[in-house]
Amino acid sequence: MAQVLGDVHRMPAPGGRGRTVPHDLSAEESLLGAMLLSRDAIVEAVQVCGADDFYKPAHGHVFEAITSLYARGEPADPVTVADELRRAGLLDAVGGPAVLISLQANVPAIGNAPRYARIVEEHALLRRLIGVASEIAELGYEVPDDVGAAIDRAETLVFALGQRRVADTMAPLHDLLQQSLDHLEALYERGEAITGVPTGYADLDERLAGLQPSNLVIVGARPSMGKTSFALGLVAHAAMDARTPVLFFSLEMSHHEITQRLLCAEARVDATRMRNGRLLETDWPKISHAIGRLGEAPIFVDDNPNLTIMDIRAKARRLKSREGLGLVVVDYLQLMTGRSNAENRQVEVSEISRGLKILARELNVPVVALSQLTRGLEARADKRPMLADLRESGCMPAGTRLARADGTEVTLGELVLSGEQPLVWSLGAGGRLVPRRLVRAFASGIRPVFRLRLRSGREVEATANHPFRTAGGWVRLDRLAVGDALAVPGRLPPPPAPAGAMAGAAAPVGGVRLSPATGTACAVRRGTVSGPPDVVWDEVGEIVPVGEMPTFDATVAGTHNFVANGIVAHNSLEQDADVVMFLYRDEVYNPESPDRGTAEVIVSKHRNGPTGVCQLAFLSQYTRFANMARI
Repeated sequence: MAQVLGDVHRMPAPGGRGRTVPHDLSAEESLLGAMLLSRDAIVEAVQVCGADDFYKPAHGHVFEAITSLYARGEPADPVTVADELRRAGLLDAVGGPAVLISLQANVPAIGNAPRYARIVEEHALLRRLIGVASEIAELGYEVPDDVGAAIDRAETLVFALGQRRVADTMAPLHDLLQQSLDHLEALYERGEAITGVPTGYADLDERLAGLQPSNLVIVGARPSMGKTSFALGLVAHAAMDARTPVLFFSLEMSHHEITQRLLCAEARVDATRMRNGRLLETDWPKISHAIGRLGEAPIFVDDNPNLTIMDIRAKARRLKSREGLGLVVVDYLQLMTGRSNAENRQVEVSEISRGLKILARELNVPVVALSQLTRGLEARADKRPMLADLRESGCMPAGTRLARADGTEVTLGELVLSGEQPLVWSLGAGGRLVPRRLVRAFASGIRPVFRLRLRSGREVEATANHPFRTAGGWVRLDRLAVGDALAVPGRLPPPPAPAGAMAGAAAPVGGVRLSPATGTACAVRRGTVSGPPDVVWDEVGEIVPVGEMPTFDATVAGTHNFVANGIVAHNSLEQDADVVMFLYRDEVYNPESPDRGTAEVIVSKHRNGPTGVCQLAFLSQYTRFANMARI
């Protein structure tokens, strides 16, 4: 059969002459034959290997044809698979219909399909290992200027190889219940309320039971609130008192600055004297004692200002395997580098947040990410942060109308109440309007709102930081000016027609019908984001404040925008954090505040427990947070 299915591509193994890379044609043929006879064999195979795991290209084509039929719910046998290959122009390449019949007829045992699939996958991994080893060898032979970067590249290659292996993430509930019972018994016998990594902040630890493994914790604050000091406080406590290895990524401060802050807080020596060196005689014993305690603490600091998620993952994995790891802290989220071709910074930061959550789950440690909040909250009378301040896009009132793909409209308020997830029109690639799933609508709190009115008469109300589509990209409302051109649908595409039905005529947006040539007399100009005439440009006529009101937003999968009151607007993205907390010190805004020297830790989101406010003392001379005295 090996001769029938065409030539085998032989690759010389590094370091050997005339050797071929690992493969097992008999296992490949037996697996394909079993898949042609049994749907169960197909199910087993797709959970273990893919088309590119086959050594012989023809085998990969047959596998792909079988799984394509299976995905469509169609039967897979020599006749249907031959037809699928014929449509793809690959039937002759695999040797014709006779080869498929031969595969089916020569299966040793259908029930052994899982083992055949595992053999195919294991040989594919070995071939990839050889390829990675060869690439790593080339990195060394090139004698790169940056040896550290070459080593990081090598680690990334090996890590990516390990990630290719399909993990069995399913487990029967019976086993999960037993594991849960074992966990509860262990907690009971330990007799402690703190089950995660302790922060050292007593009220917060009681509320969270410590920082839990696999959780992503976001700590948000405006500048000067002390988020770095807050984070360093929990880092020091976790490392010195709980002996938990901590990896601290500082994108804003250097090694020296971080070390000095830790030393100042632990020694309780005035921060100004630490900076200018005018220390008192009484300061030196405190500093010496603090150096002794900190020197024994398993704290690791990385001050690379250009970190990516891949960098953090590689360094965290390396540290965990070498020293152990119990906590990762990133300072701070908005300084990280993400995907360079993300459509805007909001999407980029959201992907970084998602990557940190994946890291927390992969290493089974809590990951704490600090986040800089936008200045929009300072326009409110009550400047305490809320969840909406964490998002980099804005919000709209409940009455905002969204254009559904079925030709009707629905308000944000109705979506929040119903929990519905309809298809809505959204601006996609190439300037085309496409139907996309609205996955969630949610309340964003009471916020200052502005009315944006266009020349055509369209108008929408939104917060200052809500982005709208301009010719140059997404721009916040507070950065728009009268005369700026915004994208609006010229005519919405017809609703997706049911099978066998004719699509209806296109519907004008918001009752405004546009001239096919120049638009309306209200200075609506024909144009597109990048070509096709699905949108036109409508100029901003005025932007006026309308006061504070309850606001809402929605998340649209993939494209992250929707048509609101006939205007293309961006949306908020899902928050991946398990815990979101904010720091607030009233004295930053009110120097004469009666709450001077205190801070609020506002737990606004807690996926597995209560929210609320915890009180801390802030010792400004030491840049340190401390527990309030208990009565």
